[in-house]
Amino acid sequence: QVQLVEAGGGLVQAGGSVRLSCAASGRTSRTYNMGWFRQAPGKEREFVAAIIWSGGSTYYADFIVKGRFTISRDNAKNTMFLQMNSLQPEDTAVCYCAARISFDIGTAPNEYDYWGQGTQVTVSS
Repeated sequence: QVQLVEAGGGLVQAGGSVRLSCAASGRTSRTYNMGWFRQAPGKEREFVAAIIWSGGSTYYADFIVKGRFTISRDNAKNTMFLQMNSLQPEDTAVCYCAARISFDIGTAPNEYDYWGQGTQVTVSS
């Protein structure tokens, strides 16, 4: 089992930034890649970004403007991060981290094995 705990959400004004963290515990040695998803009110959960835990390769959803969101990880602390800049009201969502026991990148929610509880990010105009 892998346990995931997100932190760092909150209320931010349009144009502001938020840095989310996801701390992994449990059988993390089996965790090969991790990702961030978000779910806006009334919408389906959507892929944001993923990272290969061992090598650090990253992958972003097509809607992410280059440089606006950055995924990273700290291997020593078993923690993943998502830096989100230039936030807009349409970025308001519950953000989830997820872990996938596979060497391949996953972009669909059903490809992930473990989930955190989610953290709310609200962007005011």
